[in-house]
Amino acid sequence: MHYVDEGSGDPVLLLHGEPSWAYLYRKLIPPLQRVSRVLAPDFFGFGRSDKPTRIEDYSYDIHYGAIERLAEALDLRGTTVVVQDWGGPVGLRLAVERPERVARLVVLNTGIGAGRAPSAEWLRFREFVRRLGTELRPGQLVRLSCVNELADEVVEAYDAPFPTPESKAGVLAFPELVPTEPDHPSAPKMLEVQAALARWDGPALVLFSDSDPIFTPAAADRMAALIPGAGPAEIVAGAGHFLQEEKGEEIAERVVRFLAESA
Repeated sequence: MHYVDEGSGDPVLLLHGEPSWAYLYRKLIPPLQRVSRVLAPDFFGFGRSDKPTRIEDYSYDIHYGAIERLAEALDLRGTTVVVQDWGGPVGLRLAVERPERVARLVVLNTGIGAGRAPSAEWLRFREFVRRLGTELRPGQLVRLSCVNELADEVVEAYDAPFPTPESKAGVLAFPELVPTEPDHPSAPKMLEVQAALARWDGPALVLFSDSDPIFTPAAADRMAALIPGAGPAEIVAGAGHFLQEEKGEEIAERVVRFLAESA
């Protein structure tokens, strides 16, 4: 597993989602490393981490287990976990299963639950991924999900870790791991994490964007209502699903302020 490790102090663990990698957090890392130790891993199958080449090599438990082992290997304590997209189910699980390691949460455009799709738009996204298969270009998907135009070199950076059809197995697997049906293998654990999160009382910042068709401002309100330690959801204007890409500096400033407020 590849990870960025910069700065010193209490750790901040940045968890990306589909189909991005730690590059998504490049605008947050410099401001955060001035006040904390920043860690930004690439999930297996993404970024600079190893990439098993079969879709069946991936599961919710495998992704979670890798992040839990990273936290143990580095003996992370007093950690602020920042999550977005698939980083949510993984990082929120770390908070409730290893509370001695996690002190705070920053929740960006994500959800936790089982038995139904996050939205009709998400179902269209899953069909899009299924239809394209190994022809999917992660950078183009990021571009389509943003409100503002991305420079070609940024799109190329999101594409760079996936140069061959075999390297995209993790990208193709993630949508299939979302438990849209009650009997999905991920469903019991997702529901368990959701229930435990309703009892997790550490400080939490819920910060969503205004233009994500999957995780809407209404979803932000539901997330804030679920976590006892969260204040009212906050909304970032002018960003789509990948709000770190479009409003990274603004988000970094808000997270730095949150760290100070909740110290």
